Amino acid sequence: MNSVRQILKSKSAEVLCVVPETPVLEVIRLMAEHGIGSVLVVRGDELLGIATERDYARKVILRGRSSSDTPVSEIMSSPVVTVSPGEDLRRCMQIVTERRIRHLPVVDSGALVGLVSIGDLLKWVIREQEQEIEQLQQYIAG
Repeated sequence: MNSVRQILKSKSAEVLCVVPETPVLEVIRLMAEHGIGSVLVVRGDELLGIATERDYARKVILRGRSSSDTPVSEIMSSPVVTVSPGEDLRRCMQIVTERRIRHLPVVDSGALVGLVSIGDLLKWVIREQEQEIEQLQQYIAG
């Protein structure tokens, strides 16, 4: 069974984090510069929340708030749904589907070790299914 650990091994270990006082405008700039859809909000080693493009659209734009004057702590989603490195990928797909979220921070013994997105999960599930299909075709042909 494939686990989150395998996804983390295949991608950059960099996870963008900001402090709660960071202006939303700066958070959006970071997301745009890095081509990502979320940033984690931390204080030291403590994961406080996650700020996503969806949070920005719903809690800043639709409410007419100022991106430069609003701290990210006022729009972040909290508490954060997290998984461990050993979590099964199918369980992660179930979590993102049921919770209607796109990003899962990965925490190991209280420490943030990575972040997986729904895109990461889909790639691995598709790869797993392709391998199963190939094995079945070889079995049938063999």
